[in-house]
Amino acid sequence: MTAVALLLAGCGGRATTHHKPGTSHQEATGSSGTLLAARDEGGHRLRELPAVDAPTVRAEARPDPEGGWNVHLAVERFRFTPESTGGAALPGRGHARLLVDGRETARLYGPWGYVPPGAHTLTVRLHADDHTVWAVDGAPVQATVRLGGAPAASAPPSPRPTDPGRTVTLTVTGTSVQPPPSRIELKKGERLTLRVTSDRADTLHVHGYDRELPLSPGTPATLTLTADRTGLFEVETHESGLVLTQLVVR
Repeated sequence: MTAVALLLAGCGGRATTHHKPGTSHQEATGSSGTLLAARDEGGHRLRELPAVDAPTVRAEARPDPEGGWNVHLAVERFRFTPESTGGAALPGRGHARLLVDGRETARLYGPWGYVPPGAHTLTVRLHADDHTVWAVDGAPVQATVRLGGAPAASAPPSPRPTDPGRTVTLTVTGTSVQPPPSRIELKKGERLTLRVTSDRADTLHVHGYDRELPLSPGTPATLTLTADRTGLFEVETHESGLVLTQLVVR
């Protein structure tokens, strides 16, 4: 895509910024995350985000009636922005790239793509508008599947818990939380039950998992989730804005 430069001048000053028509100053000059020295196979630098803010991607491959594979992407905290490709790296925006057997073969500006016939390892990787790679903990945000076989070893499905997991009881009184806010260490795939009693009406929110739980005064409320996403996630109340605890999933 060829970008058309637009010369913008400040009030009474000379032009200092060039960007595409219809693109805001922030879209042309803003940036997000921390640019790392590491690069992927194609030479694109990694751009680090906290896990709670980073996009996620899952990939599903379906056989095409005429051969090959139709690939569908399910993304969270991310949207495809072909209109601003080549602009700044803004959170939650960009495109995907398909790597077949480690070689880049296509870009996707939407949730669907196609891979020719054959048994391959397919990797889907999320890029920012400036072509850097979104990353968490120094690793690209990506999904890997095996075409024509079982899922690739690098992306196994999350295990389904067979035990009731852990239960954590929290009590909110005014602006006080008991036990005091701390971090709950969890293994990926572990089940966690939060049992919360508040002295006022509020809403519990688990960030990153987009789970909410209404709280009624003096009535214990229970929320159970499976920790299938790694990172650091805050558990807070909406109305009072209290951080009750943090989940660390490894």
